[in-house]
Amino acid sequence: MPAYNLEKILPHNPPMILIDELLDVDLETNTVKASVTITEEKIFYDKNLKGISPLAGIEFMAQTVGCYAYFRNGGGEPKIGFLLGSRVYKNNIEKFELGKTYIIKTELAFSDNELVSFDCFIYNDGMECARATVNVYQPNDIENMKL
Repeated sequence: MPAYNLEKILPHNPPMILIDELLDVDLETNTVKASVTITEEKIFYDKNLKGISPLAGIEFMAQTVGCYAYFRNGGGEPKIGFLLGSRVYKNNIEKFELGKTYIIKTELAFSDNELVSFDCFIYNDGMECARATVNVYQPNDIENMKL
């Protein structure tokens, strides 16, 4: 798979792009895989923790879902999506540890076109570190949406 510019795929500006690399997008199986390597330069890096809080895993998952949305929508200008929440975020780690690379996998579980749920997992060296069902909303007509 070619290297992708996440700044063109995600509607975020650095340093809020938390994932490092898009590894795989499969629109036939509705799955996406991305990675993040924990460094001291990451915006949520905590020197006292020597890593990143496991709560950031939700945003790792959400940004991986955002990559899916980009390709599902045919590319172009990334569209805004709203993270509505997650069900049962479970993590098996104290932190995302400095120097380690984590693989984020997402799979579409439900879609009514604008409201979508994904089963998401984060792994390191084959061990499941976190899992959640992530619910997102991406309106078709954001310009005319009343907030």
